[in-house]
Amino acid sequence: MKIVILGAGLIGVTTAYELSRSGNHQVTVLDSASAVATEASAVNASMIAPGHSYAWASSKVPGILLKSFYCNDQAFRIRLRFDLQFWKWTALFLKQCNNTDAERNTIRKHGLCTYSQKRLGILVKENAIEYDRIQRGLLYLFRDAALFQKGAANSSILSERGHKIEIMTADEVVEIEPAYEKEQSKIAGALYCPTDETGNSQKFTHSLAASCAERDVEFKFNTKVMSLVSDKNRIRCVKTSDGDLEADLYVISLGAYTPLVLKTVGINIPIYPVKGYSLTLPIRLGDQPPTIGTVDEDNLVAFSRIGDSFRATATAEFAGYDLSHKPKDFKTMVNALKGLVPNAADYESPNYKTCLRPMTPQGSPYIGFSRIENLFVNSGQGHMGWTMACGSAKIATDLIEGVEPEIDAQGFQLP
Repeated sequence: MKIVILGAGLIGVTTAYELSRSGNHQVTVLDSASAVATEASAVNASMIAPGHSYAWASSKVPGILLKSFYCNDQAFRIRLRFDLQFWKWTALFLKQCNNTDAERNTIRKHGLCTYSQKRLGILVKENAIEYDRIQRGLLYLFRDAALFQKGAANSSILSERGHKIEIMTADEVVEIEPAYEKEQSKIAGALYCPTDETGNSQKFTHSLAASCAERDVEFKFNTKVMSLVSDKNRIRCVKTSDGDLEADLYVISLGAYTPLVLKTVGINIPIYPVKGYSLTLPIRLGDQPPTIGTVDEDNLVAFSRIGDSFRATATAEFAGYDLSHKPKDFKTMVNALKGLVPNAADYESPNYKTCLRPMTPQGSPYIGFSRIENLFVNSGQGHMGWTMACGSAKIATDLIEGVEPEIDAQGFQLP
């Protein structure tokens, strides 16, 4: 079968690999960029984090969003604008902000994340991929004692499902990660997930794309997708800046831009861009960055070492497709980092970036056929794209080939 995949980020490339793996398909991948993994896949926190797969939509989030209108240091921020798509998405999101839905969505996300980590291991072994992988677990660190107690209690939803979580004192944190020794007094405790890990997702995607090319996957870069063209209940072609392209099946993995392309054939899907802020710092001789990736839970700042760089990400800003940023936008993140790891890297040489995370109201992606019979969607992995990519790709491939996925895929169906 001739398959065209729209999008050459983590999701598109892993899907291309899984589809090419069987040898039954002729796969082409389109992207407007000049290489794979140039946008969100290039600036994430580098974490494979099933231990952090809690649903964003919870009973406490509405209050945080309201506070963001007058307080700029919130982890979730709204930039008010006339955007009907945003208000529709927000209504669906707020509907999920209750304990029952939060638990269901967390369990679903965790199932996909743990399955995806398993698939990642298989792909790495099959292709001997080197991507600055560190398998020392992840620390979810708390400064406030009350928040720590609440976090420890809430972690039972994952530990009861087999995820290994150790509740640590500040002394125990320093024992496994000496980089926190000087600022130990600021740490109330941490949740340690020894099976979580870190690794350079962009480096991984480039290596996997090379393996795809060896399997005759064709990549068309600098090719902007303009629209889909439908004929009755089928997609006839995709219109691009390089002409029309026909296929038997079209897979949409365009991240935050997925709904814009689907709209050209009358399909509305609740995926909305959420701007994330990313900071990358060079590590100099003598710097002491932690080797265990960490999430500062009080400030929701995630950071990890990737090769000779130190990466931190923070903030979920609802601002449409705006990617603009200023150094002051990173002030809260930088202050949080300096308070915990002042000697981690060269704070005077920052590389500031933003990206758009494709968020669904429930937090889990859409993986499945649309109402148009030869149009398939694999998108909406949000802030967990690196963690969910390999599992999402395998589920997508199984569904396309008519095979029952290894995990329940009912919750990923398109609305």
